[in-house]
Order: sequence, then C-alpha cells, then structure tokens
Amino acid sequence: MTEEIKKLDLSVEISKNDLRDVIKSEANNIHIKDIMLASAFLREDAKFMPRSYREDYIKRFSKAFFTKIKEIKEDNNDYHGNVNHRDLNEFLELLDEQNDASEGINEKCFVRIARIIATYTTFVLEEPIHPVGTKFPGGFILHMKDGNYLCPVKKQQMKNPSALCRFCVSVQDEAALK
Repeated sequence: MTEEIKKLDLSVEISKNDLRDVIKSEANNIHIKDIMLASAFLREDAKFMPRSYREDYIKRFSKAFFTKIKEIKEDNNDYHGNVNHRDLNEFLELLDEQNDASEGINEKCFVRIARIIATYTTFVLEEPIHPVGTKFPGGFILHMKDGNYLCPVKKQQMKNPSALCRFCVSVQDEAALK
C-alpha cells in the first residue's frame, strides 16, 4: 500500500480501530486532484465497455471515490474486534502486485485510492469491495437481501488469482447463475 500501512506488524492481530487509523492517515493524503486523475483513468479504462454500462460504471465509481475517501477521513467510530492479520497480509500483497503493474499517473492514483477504499471496506467495515448497486454484465447488480450482500460474479471471479473477491464478504447471488 503506502508507507503508513507498511509500518504495521502483520505477524500479529491488529484491531479494526488501529487499521482504520492507518487507513485514515492514508486517506488524508488524497486530494481532489488525485480523485480527478483516478476518474480520468476510469473513463479511459472503460472506453470499450457498452455505453449504458460504461456511463454507470464511471459515475458510480467516481462518486464512490469521493464519498468513501470523505467517510474514511471523518470516521471516528469505535470498531470492535481484530482483523485477521493473515488475510490482511495476503490482501495487501495482492494490492502491491496491482500497484507495481500500474502505469501512468492516472492509473497510479486510481490504484492508490482503490487500495485505501478496498482495505477499509473489507477489513474495517466488513462490506463488499464493490459498492452496493454496482452493475455487472448481463444486467446483474450487487445488492443486499436478508442481511447478505449478493454478488452476481463472485463464483466466477474466485478462480481469478488477481481478483480480491476471495476476501470480499459478499456471497454468490444464485439467481445470477441461472
């Protein structure tokens, strides 16, 4: 991730509050210019998506970047429990690989912001990595039902070694498999 998170001792349990504080410190270094560069990367990355899917994707993720970074910066909640340090370590290693593969300032800003938000939502909030309402090909949407986050692509993505899905709290939406 960045320098702050690399200072964590990942060989022991870490409280959600301690992780939140480190992530919060990282988020405080994100500025509007970074979010604008990340949004520019989103637009470029999505240029070959179908128009209706592309517009929603860009809008949803650009908005999520603004709102989640603000939420993280202002988060003073008390979270109970610890983070699984083995899962966090594996998660951060995967994110480091993605960061190392990123090219150009726009993509680096995108990856930096996505890493902060993904770590926060996954390990502090225990929410899905993708925002509720995210549309996936085939007209399927990540949604919540009966207290469970249902993802239409989780099962397929579990085989993808670069996907973060194995860390996500969502479960496969069985209706999407039919």
